[in-house]
Parts: sequence; C-alpha cells; structure tokens
Amino acid sequence: MMRYISYFSGPCLHGIISGGLMSTSDDRSLRHKLAQLKQEHRDLDEAIIALEAATERDQLRLTRLKKRKLVLKDEIARIEDQLLPDIIA
Repeated sequence: MMRYISYFSGPCLHGIISGGLMSTSDDRSLRHKLAQLKQEHRDLDEAIIALEAATERDQLRLTRLKKRKLVLKDEIARIEDQLLPDIIA
C-alpha cells in the first residue's frame, strides 16, 4: 500500500514508502544511490559508444553492456518513483 503524506508537520518524516512514511535518511540514501546509478548509466553509455566506434566490435560485450544499461534505467526509474510520488489531480 502506497501512501502519500502531504499534511505531515513533523521534522524528520516525509515522502512515500511502501506501507508508510520515509525518513529523511532513507530519502538521502535513495538520492545518493540514484546519483551513483545515473553516473554508472552515463559511463556505460560512453563505453557503448566507444565499442560501437571500434573497428573490431566485441558483440557479446556490447550486448552485455546494453543489457546492464537497461537494468540501470529500470532501477533509476524505480527509485525516482519512490522519491517523486504520483499526485492524482
């Protein structure tokens, strides 16, 4: 069950989390993890571009990097959804 807390006035709780509230330390750790994943995603993008530009392609490695990039994209989206709740208007 996902609950969005919009009228909470407490000093240390806000946001959403499955089944309840998310503390600021949870929020901070998710933002840190998100930044790490985005950096890894950018690094993979650069590696993929370099491999595609190479004269001799390692197709297996290229496929694995692209698959890892997709997994990262899904994980980034999942964390962003946790940090930015859907607001039904």
